[in-house]
Amino acid sequence: MPIAFSPAEIMETIRMVQAENLDIRTITMGISLRDCTHSDIQVVARKIYDKITRKAENLVEVGEAISREYGIPIINKRISVTPIAIVGEGCESGDYTVLAKAMDKAAQEVGVNFIGGFSALVHKGFTKGDEYLCDSIAQSLAETERVCSSVNVASTKAGINMDAVYRMGQIIKETAELTKEQGALGCAKLVVFCNVPEDNPFMAGAFHGIGEPETVINVGVSGPGVVLNAVRQNPNVDFGSLATIIKHTAFKVTRMGELVGREAAKRLKVPFGIVDLSLAPTPAIGDSVADILEAMGLEKVGTHGTTAALALLNDAVKKGGAMASSYVGGLSGAFIPVSEDAGMIRAVEEGSLSMDKLEAMTCVCSVGLDMIAVPGDTSTETIAAIIADEAAIGMINKKTTAVRIIPVPGKKVGERVEFGGLLGTGPIMPVHQYSAETFVKRGGRIPAPILALNN
Repeated sequence: MPIAFSPAEIMETIRMVQAENLDIRTITMGISLRDCTHSDIQVVARKIYDKITRKAENLVEVGEAISREYGIPIINKRISVTPIAIVGEGCESGDYTVLAKAMDKAAQEVGVNFIGGFSALVHKGFTKGDEYLCDSIAQSLAETERVCSSVNVASTKAGINMDAVYRMGQIIKETAELTKEQGALGCAKLVVFCNVPEDNPFMAGAFHGIGEPETVINVGVSGPGVVLNAVRQNPNVDFGSLATIIKHTAFKVTRMGELVGREAAKRLKVPFGIVDLSLAPTPAIGDSVADILEAMGLEKVGTHGTTAALALLNDAVKKGGAMASSYVGGLSGAFIPVSEDAGMIRAVEEGSLSMDKLEAMTCVCSVGLDMIAVPGDTSTETIAAIIADEAAIGMINKKTTAVRIIPVPGKKVGERVEFGGLLGTGPIMPVHQYSAETFVKRGGRIPAPILALNN
């Protein structure tokens, strides 16, 4: 059924775009590479390049045309592909860096800024391809510009693969060291998941899941500035009324995402997938999830009450967005990346927001510990323990959680690291100094939880 818009709605949307940083954060084309397998890794690399450049050759052009015609900023045009651990499984060679370079070259050719899918799903164990991919992550992220990587180490059904958790701690340290000249930038393109969704359009965790069609268009909307303005205009309403206001706002934002996503899918002649309802902040002033929480009445994000405020926000965004779109997926909720949110950065530097409070907030947000810079001398075992804690929250609560942590070589607490662009500025945050080495080195798999005795 066509979507109808009133003149008042159109004017309101124009105001949101011009004054409140409303945008479509990303149009992401998912491409299956399952037919690119071969025993010769050079042949696989050629097939990957050929298929991505063929399928996505008009992606950027179509996105920019829609943006011009509708007057709606579409910030990123991106690609996600089948987890490369699956595509490369049949190769005789174990160095998947050549496949990452093929992805990077294809992304450059079609003009997208990121391509996701240098990924593996190892929540229950490693195959040969998974091991090869994990061994290649650090070098691949160091030698490519646009490739993003993710590894799913846990799920509610399988438990937590602690061997994979410890391996990811090692990989994150290796990646940081190999990209230390760019502030450990490689780690900003690497996500460790629990309960990963297969249709997520947001980097760095995007990949084209094995249940997805041959090609698909997924859309991620943004809009913290719009919600912030709505909350600020209603400083004295009760929580029920506040939730309703946020729901109505999320509904309007999502309608725009649905419109753009369907139009892009139509012009590219591929199926429309999902709208990801996430509020995705940027380092720009007025485009902050932290500012929304403070507008609800918190003196500073991170203080007592922050988790409750985030829970209300997250739930209201989902409820409002679900009314506006029949196909909702991805991560959907509120992102709380530290370096990408001006309010979060300010709260960390002023001492109100700690790692422990961020971990508590991830129980109710859409992802997890995201874009957190820590001292370069943070041990592998501590990073693995942070991943394990976050995976446990996701496993027990049947939700997606993730860790994107950046141990910055040479940096200490109180210093900053500059990533630039949407990746922003990361204040170096302290971690606990007591060791978890004996714990994380036990290995094996933490069993899946019993779901019948929920409390």
